[in-house]
Amino acid sequence: MQPHASNPAPAGAPGHGALERRPYGGSGLTVTRLGFGAMQVGSAELPEAQAGRLLHGVLDLGIRLIDTARSYGLAEERIGRHLARRRDEFVLSTKLGYGVDGVPDWSYESVRRGVDAARARLASDVLDIVHLHSCDLVTLQQGAVLDALAEAAAAGKLRVAAYSGDNEPLAAALASGRVGGVQASLNVCDQGALALLAAARARGVGVLVKRPLAGLAWRSAAAPADAAHAEYWRRFQLLRPAFGADDPAALALRFAAFAPGVDACLVGGTQLAHVAANLATLAAGPLAVAERAELELAWRRHGAGWRGVI
Repeated sequence: MQPHASNPAPAGAPGHGALERRPYGGSGLTVTRLGFGAMQVGSAELPEAQAGRLLHGVLDLGIRLIDTARSYGLAEERIGRHLARRRDEFVLSTKLGYGVDGVPDWSYESVRRGVDAARARLASDVLDIVHLHSCDLVTLQQGAVLDALAEAAAAGKLRVAAYSGDNEPLAAALASGRVGGVQASLNVCDQGALALLAAARARGVGVLVKRPLAGLAWRSAAAPADAAHAEYWRRFQLLRPAFGADDPAALALRFAAFAPGVDACLVGGTQLAHVAANLATLAAGPLAVAERAELELAWRRHGAGWRGVI
């Protein structure tokens, strides 16, 4: 396995844009504003050689954050196999708590052993950010899974113990004071966590956001079959007037990436051209104050009772 070298911010980083290196909470790590979500990299239908080219291409474009999970198929193994020699170039985030043979999911042992198993699959002695992957409120409150993460951090196996999820469990993880980072859904159709995430970041908690493109709700003429995407589609029909004539994808990506308190947003895919297009979109910087205000006002008008989509 490869050790993780330090992750300094490069000199001359621009003040805005996807490749700006910014602190991840108070951890000492730095991340690019756009991170790469590796879910699709784990698909067995994606040829191995193509997965390798994609992962190397992401780093070659300048992205310095890769996020994966135990449940992302072959993703962890592929990241370890293809990027071990470039481990010092990027911040590595993963998610766990389940899928360990011989022990119950969401137990102390599932997290303790899961950290070591992830280190082996990812070919990295030290994992930068390790999230509990959407475990429920009761499990968090019992505390054993947080104990296991804390012990792994004390042993030098991970740098930041974190939580990935939404709604009440997200609030509980932050209230515990035992996580140094969170990952939550945030997009134009899912703005409920905005204030919570901004407050967390102000306290030194690192903040990553997932689903910044809201399942590309604007592309479908009818509600998709996937339940989460169908909910985003339903919400978008009500919020659509706030987008005006602008490109919805570009507006949504800039809304999430530059939201108050956000360190980085995660976008996946299998086409390097799409990754490059996202980088170009974020090079434009934050939305104008009036544009952001219009999107937030539309949310307050229609989404006061909307919960985070899970």
